[in-house]
Amino acid sequence: MITASVVKELREKTGAGMMDCKKALNETGGDLTKACEYLREKGLAAAAKKSGRIAAEGIVESYIHLGGKIGVLLEVNCETDFVGRTEEFRTFVRDVAMQIAATNPQFLSKDDVPQAVLDKEKEILTAQALNEGKPEKVVEKIVVGRIEKYYAENCLLEQSFVRDTDVTINDLLKEKIAKIGENITIRRFTRYEMGEGLEKKVCYLAAEVTEMTKSL
Repeated sequence: MITASVVKELREKTGAGMMDCKKALNETGGDLTKACEYLREKGLAAAAKKSGRIAAEGIVESYIHLGGKIGVLLEVNCETDFVGRTEEFRTFVRDVAMQIAATNPQFLSKDDVPQAVLDKEKEILTAQALNEGKPEKVVEKIVVGRIEKYYAENCLLEQSFVRDTDVTINDLLKEKIAKIGENITIRRFTRYEMGEGLEKKVCYLAAEVTEMTKSL
């Protein structure tokens, strides 16, 4: 049986995505050393090394959905203009733009969550756990788990990919880096929602967004 701790250790050693690590361990009978070699041969372990290289090319993608009700502007960078023009790269960028339209992430990564926001969220989650009657000695562990869920819902890189919920956007990014052979970075994004911030008597947009994800 492949345990989560072994998968985590392999990820830390190679920088490869979770699903790739699981596959490598399954292919090598759970042998960590052989799994590392397997990933190197597949080129996935190299993705982490490429992540430190400068990526100043790429594209700004625009995506409009729901008849003009939701719009996304997204900048994704790569190392060369050549890669920026490839269908592989552009398909990845479009997938990420659709992800943002569908899931409305508030931040790019965990590091982008302001400390004040994180502190307030922890305060709310602590109160919730205590109100649920959880013993004080386990409340801290419960809050840690729920903060991870908060990250998974609100940080783009931590979100499950809408087309394949077994992988995160960060896993998908690493796989593309390995496959394309260049560093790729999701730099920034803005999501617009028609009427956002304005009072409405009735709004069916949330249901429409849910329906949108089913068709992706």
